[in-house]
Amino acid sequence: MSEQQDPFDHLREQMVHSCSIYLISPLETGGDFPDRLAAVLTASEGLKTGVTAFQFRVKDTDEHEAARLAAPLRKICADHDVAFIVNDSISLAKRLDADGVHLGQEDGLVADARQRLGRDAQIGVTCHNSRHLAMGAGDAGADYVAFGAFFPSETKQVEHHAETEVLSWWQSIFEIPCVAIGGITADNCAPLVRAGADFIAVSGGVWNGDAVANTKALAEAIRVALIR
Repeated sequence: MSEQQDPFDHLREQMVHSCSIYLISPLETGGDFPDRLAAVLTASEGLKTGVTAFQFRVKDTDEHEAARLAAPLRKICADHDVAFIVNDSISLAKRLDADGVHLGQEDGLVADARQRLGRDAQIGVTCHNSRHLAMGAGDAGADYVAFGAFFPSETKQVEHHAETEVLSWWQSIFEIPCVAIGGITADNCAPLVRAGADFIAVSGGVWNGDAVANTKALAEAIRVALIR
């Protein structure tokens, strides 16, 4: 684990609701993507509602190749004090000394991830629209839970649709941060922020188009939603 500041700590220490961007990679992370990521994180620096976590997500790629693609991205995130989270794979997260791992319902147990990655690892769990799954993840020791999809997504097929009420319910009872995910953009994030999302997870909403401009627009939309 790196010694960078845990982006989730302030959520546990502050009484006032805050929200920031949890950025997810596109499936294609080769070519000029490291430069694009660096540009986005540079543009986000100094924004309280900017990017505080980045998830490396690739599919149909063996671990050796995934590690090769992830290595420069891991360094870029460390240089910008952004948490580097690996999607699905505990073993890849361990290999990369990532800041954490995000687990789908079929990707392993929180207890196993904790044992292999250590007590400081940030472990998140996909919970769809299920209060039962979220409570189970919290009881198992997850550091955050993710609800969604809230909107249709161009990034992946939506099998589970979530309502904003699940965010309000979670926020009113639990201290563990919650992430809203699924088809989110600067234009539609406000209801999720107001409902209590601690993080807005986005992929296509940033990478489809001018990534720097999209990031700034999303951060501003989150900021405005928090004060209205």
